[in-house]
Order: sequence, then structure tokens, then C-alpha cells
Amino acid sequence: MRAAKSVGRIIGVLFLVQMAVAPLVNFVLLGPAITAPPGFLANAAASSAQVNAAVFLSLVTGALWVGIAITALPVFRQYSHTMALWFLALGVISFSGVVVEGFAVRSMLALSQEFAQADAADAGLFQPAAALVRSLRNSAHYTNLLVSGGALFVLYSVLFRFALIPRALSALGLVAAVLLIAGAMIPLFGHRTVMLLFTPIGLSQLALVSWLMIKGFEERPHPLRAETPGAELP
Repeated sequence: MRAAKSVGRIIGVLFLVQMAVAPLVNFVLLGPAITAPPGFLANAAASSAQVNAAVFLSLVTGALWVGIAITALPVFRQYSHTMALWFLALGVISFSGVVVEGFAVRSMLALSQEFAQADAADAGLFQPAAALVRSLRNSAHYTNLLVSGGALFVLYSVLFRFALIPRALSALGLVAAVLLIAGAMIPLFGHRTVMLLFTPIGLSQLALVSWLMIKGFEERPHPLRAETPGAELP
């Protein structure tokens, strides 16, 4: 099994890639295509290449969640078998949610392409379908953020409880994960997004990545007895 320091450094690199790709997808590729005025019906068809690229890169970020959880599993299960499995399960669920969101984005693109070929007199007929696929994509997107917040909360809980990184850093991550979960839930209840709630998680992740790439996880001098289910540290 890899040393804890090496595992931490690998996870740091995977998180760094995820952090680099996610803003590219949401703000550079999808932003002009589906959220900029006058809306995705008019915009997406002319930006089909970047929409398809965004869907592909989104799948990469989702797969990275699974990769991070699998990489962390051998280390985390030494401390808490239950929390290690929760982290893996949430990573898999996150990837599944990204796939659903990708289908929704592809539906927006297909509807925009049909709209571009339709007569001007028929433009109004597309509005109900546009509202439906927009709602589907937004629901999938914020649900994914909610699941990611849950995965990060479990991650920082393990790091804090077992002091695998400095506790001040993991405490910051726990607070940021809670704010991310709150920020993701607000739009799901029909209210406007509060972008300020998403800022702390970016800062805490940047701090985590910096620490992990330099230090990795804390090494323990003795094997821990929590290798089997139910045998967790006090």
C-alpha cells in the first residue's frame, strides 16, 4: 500500500486538476453558450463544439471524484471504515449526477439546434420545452453541488477527526463545505443563488491542495486497528 504522504500528494494533484477544469466548464465554455443573454435557445447552436467539450470535461471532473475516493480508500479505512465507504459512495453518486447533467446540457443543445432551423413564427412553440430542459439542467447542477458538498464534508471530517492535515485547515474546510451545501440548497427551493456562499470552498480547496501537494497526509508510526468494519478509533 502506498504511504499516506504519497496518497495525499496524489489526491492533491487530482483536486488541482478538478479545480482547474470546473471553472473552465462553467464560466468559459457553458457560460456564453447557455446562460448569457438572450439565452441558450439562441446561443447554444452556434457554440455546439464548446458545449460538447464542456460536457466531456464535466465527465472528467466527475470521474476525478471517483478517482480521489478510490485513492483515499486504503488510507481512510484504517481510521474509519464507515467514513471511507461514505466518501466512496458520494464520489460515485457525484459522477452519476454529472452524467445526468451532461444529458440535460446535450438536450439544451439539441433544442437550440432545432430552434435555429425553425421559422420565426414557430419560435414561441419552443419556450415550454426550453423552460423544462433549463429547469432539468439547473436542478441537476445544484444537486451535484449538494452531493459534492456532502463528499467534501465527509473528507474534511476524516481529515479533522484523525488530524491527517492541520486541524485549523480541516476546520476551515468543514465550514466551507457546510456553506457550499447551503448555497446548493437555496436554488433547489426556488430562490436565487447566493454566489458568496460558494467562495469559501474555493479558498479552502486551494489551501488543501497546496498542503497535500507539499506535505501529503500525516504518517502514523503504528498500524491502526480500524482496518475491519466497526473497529474505528475512539
